[in-house]
Amino acid sequence: MPSSTMTESSAKWRLVCATAVSGALVGAVLLAPHSPARESAISVRQAYDTQVEQDALARDADQHPTGDAFMEAMRPGGDTEGHNHDHNDVATKNAVSRGDLSDPLAQDITADADAIAASASVAIDRGADQPLLVAGFTTRPRLAVPQDRYAMAGGCYSLQAPSGRFVHRAGRKPTVVGAGVEPIRFQATRLGGYLLYGTKSDYLGVTSLLDLLLHAPGFVAVAGTNTDWTVHAKGSGYTFVLSSGRSLVAKPDGSIALGTADKATAFKLHTIDGCATFPEIETNVGQPFKGSTSMQETRGLLDAHSHGMTHEFLGGQVLCGKPWHPYGVTKALVDCPDHTLTAGYGALLETFLSGGKPGHDTTGWPTFRDWPAPHSLTHQALYYKWLERSWRGGLRVFTSLLTENNVLCELYPLKKNSCNDMDAIRLQAKDMRQLEDYVDAQYGGPGRGWYRIVKDPFEARRVVNEGKLAVIMGIETSVPFDCNIGARAPKCTKESIDRSLDEVHRLGVRQMEITNKFDNGLTGVAGDAGSTGVLTNLANFLNTGSWLRMAPCPASFGAGVQDQQQVTVPGVLPEQDALFGAIAKLFAPLGALAPVYTSQPHCNQAGLTELGRHLIIRLVEKGMLFDPDHMSVLARRQALDLLEQLAQEGKRPGVLSSHSWSTPDALPRIYALGGVITPYAGDSKGFLEKWKKHLEWRDERYYFGFGFGADINGFGAQGDARKPAEANDVDYPFSAVGGVLVDRERGGQRVWDINTDGVAHYGLYPDWVEDVRVLAAADGEDFMADMSRGAEAYLQTWERASGVTNDGCRDPRALRELGAFDDVAAGMSVTAVLQSVGQPHTRIGTTYTYCAQRPGDEVLAAVTVSFTAAGEVVRVEAS
Repeated sequence: MPSSTMTESSAKWRLVCATAVSGALVGAVLLAPHSPARESAISVRQAYDTQVEQDALARDADQHPTGDAFMEAMRPGGDTEGHNHDHNDVATKNAVSRGDLSDPLAQDITADADAIAASASVAIDRGADQPLLVAGFTTRPRLAVPQDRYAMAGGCYSLQAPSGRFVHRAGRKPTVVGAGVEPIRFQATRLGGYLLYGTKSDYLGVTSLLDLLLHAPGFVAVAGTNTDWTVHAKGSGYTFVLSSGRSLVAKPDGSIALGTADKATAFKLHTIDGCATFPEIETNVGQPFKGSTSMQETRGLLDAHSHGMTHEFLGGQVLCGKPWHPYGVTKALVDCPDHTLTAGYGALLETFLSGGKPGHDTTGWPTFRDWPAPHSLTHQALYYKWLERSWRGGLRVFTSLLTENNVLCELYPLKKNSCNDMDAIRLQAKDMRQLEDYVDAQYGGPGRGWYRIVKDPFEARRVVNEGKLAVIMGIETSVPFDCNIGARAPKCTKESIDRSLDEVHRLGVRQMEITNKFDNGLTGVAGDAGSTGVLTNLANFLNTGSWLRMAPCPASFGAGVQDQQQVTVPGVLPEQDALFGAIAKLFAPLGALAPVYTSQPHCNQAGLTELGRHLIIRLVEKGMLFDPDHMSVLARRQALDLLEQLAQEGKRPGVLSSHSWSTPDALPRIYALGGVITPYAGDSKGFLEKWKKHLEWRDERYYFGFGFGADINGFGAQGDARKPAEANDVDYPFSAVGGVLVDRERGGQRVWDINTDGVAHYGLYPDWVEDVRVLAAADGEDFMADMSRGAEAYLQTWERASGVTNDGCRDPRALRELGAFDDVAAGMSVTAVLQSVGQPHTRIGTTYTYCAQRPGDEVLAAVTVSFTAAGEVVRVEAS
């Protein structure tokens, strides 16, 4: 529950009142015999049940509009209901804008000639010199004797006592009496912590309380704290200590016992063969690539919108499974207790969201029969090995958004965490750091893992060119910084916003949306459409004390620029954000409380507040990336006006649209600000159309690359499989970004194939990108070129937000006088050069090239800045 007592009390009181009133109204409607209201309510339920059946049949038959049919469905007279974004509706999942109910291209403000020129300029960029990629990220070398207490991770070792004899089995007990040796797999649980995995797929530890009292260790069937050893170097060996303080001791009689930490025996470790294989997901992807230098232009895929830690979201009991577990996949990928105890038939949300199918297989590892799957939204889809597979397959920049929804959290009956948005942000940020440490532990010690949380674009470039994954921490929540409105205190001030922003900046947050589902003290919200909109509108009332103030849009907005159309009576569920609709439908009774809205296009009258302006200005000052997704049209326009004003004043705002929750009129403006756009991934066919459209919006003054917003674990459905046996299916193995070989993924008894499974989990995104490439046919290589430049596009936007001026060869406004390069001195770092003379036109190997203006000369000079391999200037030449 919220940390503030006053907030908690107010929340409960408003929730009780609204639920009681609406429940009474619903009860009256349903119990009134033969009344028109009762018949209407029944017809709504029947319509829902009928629609669920039809959706399930359509999905099973794979009746998906494609190509021209897709674009036609998006136009007036087509499937306008599709813009409600039913998670089972392929056309809506692939719309150019998730936030627009009408023609998504109606407000394309780009002239035809400009669109043609923009597309042609991208083609020219693709022909430029390419950075050299080499095989990269090799694991720490395995030596016969481990170098330190981290180096044995994943290795197979013998344990040698000071007597010279080796630990082996005597029944279920370890001993050094007699001959023999037990090969032990060291499975890292954390930095310096290990499970000692035996040849019978068991664990060396304490088997019972009696064994603990008798100081007698043994081999245990199940991992736990009684098998989790902290390892420390001692002389030429290593000691093993449990969290209880008991240590592994080799006694003079040859027995192995438990003693106090100060009595721990130092065992020598030697590599050996014969260990059991610890259960884990197999990525089946070859060696990742890296850049030939740390400062060069990067290559790699970009995902600017996913949710890595939503196992903590909504009180921590909605999403089943975890992104990692100290004791491995068998503990991480398990179903929720309320699912398991009822054999899947008590999983109300899963049943509701999967199209009404009652029950599901709850086994998880190793069978994975029913989940993960593209439409199984309550199960973990971002297990760390799946993220690792995508990284190995080319992903290089990844934003993990910290998220919460306090009203949903309060409505849902199961929870273990606070529902306060800021509490959730702190907890999830802590989890991200723990995952970073866990990955480090698997790869041999601090800093050695591939998952690297980065805090500035210069660090991110080094990380990507090392062949690792640059992870950006972001925020997407409905009430950031406790900035609420209405009766639910607390309300924020400029001073409290500054304190909260400083706090999350210290945590590592560098990307931010300022709303998700509700009006708040910063901005109005776009809302949701259809019956999901009724439910989110109710939640907005519960949260703020007010319904959404939707009114006819101003004529000046033009056709198609509007917020989500609100209705009064619930229709079919689910639509835009399926999980929200499901929770509100199941746990918040609705009555006839909502206002009656006009049938004209709706626009929220709540725009950007003065506090919202203050926050955006502070984001710009801190060099953070601002994402206007989910804002009302009015608020987003005001926000972009503000950013354009700041840019005219010489500031460098960083802006992006991360998952298609901006109306299309905003997208060219974002590109014109030097921003980056990553449309919601959806299905491969729909994403191909989005890519083609965005080529026409590109602003030639800025570097162009393309990415996606998976919105995975954010309760957005993932890409479906295309029709089976199509002539242009993905053929395995295939060559991904950087030439990395990708084969089908295996996990336990399950083999995943993009052709039949779609994007069942995050590890299949390299396969999804390949699916789009195959679909693109003759345009496939161009598509891959733009996708591989996505990471660089994000980093350059972030560099500009950090104070670096744009490339003067592209942008005459950023062109420097030749004399400015006199300040570039030998020994300067790459970052210092960027801050001094701006972004170069090319970054190949250890050389940057610039354009410069000679005084009185119309012909531009070409300036070359050369660096050492360590990134220090050695030479500056002009020609």
